Amino acid sequence: MSEPPVLRLNPALDPAVFAQAYARDGLVRIPEVFEPAVVDRLAGILEQTIDWDIICSNQRGGAEVITRARRAELGDQVVAGKLHAATVQARNGFAYVYLGYPMIDAYVEGRDPGHPIHALTVFLNSPEFIAFGAAVTGEAGITKIDGQATCYRPGDFLTQHDDTGVGERLAAYTLGLTREWRPDWGGQLLFHDDNGDVARGFAPAFNVLTLFKVPQQHSVAPVAPYAGALRLTVTGWLRNDPPNGAGAPLGG
Repeated sequence: MSEPPVLRLNPALDPAVFAQAYARDGLVRIPEVFEPAVVDRLAGILEQTIDWDIICSNQRGGAEVITRARRAELGDQVVAGKLHAATVQARNGFAYVYLGYPMIDAYVEGRDPGHPIHALTVFLNSPEFIAFGAAVTGEAGITKIDGQATCYRPGDFLTQHDDTGVGERLAAYTLGLTREWRPDWGGQLLFHDDNGDVARGFAPAFNVLTLFKVPQQHSVAPVAPYAGALRLTVTGWLRNDPPNGAGAPLGG
């Protein structure tokens, strides 16, 4: 297991600049959020070291988490059936299929001790990162930032939703760690207006932090079957509930 990276935000970032865009648009994209050596280590963690769970919606509208051990227990045919059911469900409502790693739950439960992903979990909840998020969003009551590493393969998707919680979600974020991407490979983070049109859309990116207000209608476009790379992101919410609660699986 590699040593965890030493994490810090790019010292050249000025949160006041991004706060203006966030206040105006309810959304902001922050490029070069980490220095090159730092983001290279972070991307490498997702590319090379994660034992991914399969995350898919179930017929009750909740999330089914299929670990590697559970996949072996169920067998490929049963797992394929669950993914097909989620895809059919997407025709008429909220549904999703992708790979994920529950960063908060894993850290709290002691999963994979010594894994370098835990350094990122700690950093997301550090005074430095919380203060940066508060400065950009104007949300002074942030108590914690949850996180889930996500990997979208060809065919994976997340249908339209607005991230409505029970009052604890102040803003959502995605941290793009996808090194290369072609526009026709899909996987865009899409924001939808009341007419059903795409108001804004962003291709998977590298070293870009996206912050946006919730609730806000958005989705992740399906990754094309011919995509030549994996869509790698860390996603979650800036929250104001008690710091020790675990997060729910959902990835933008």
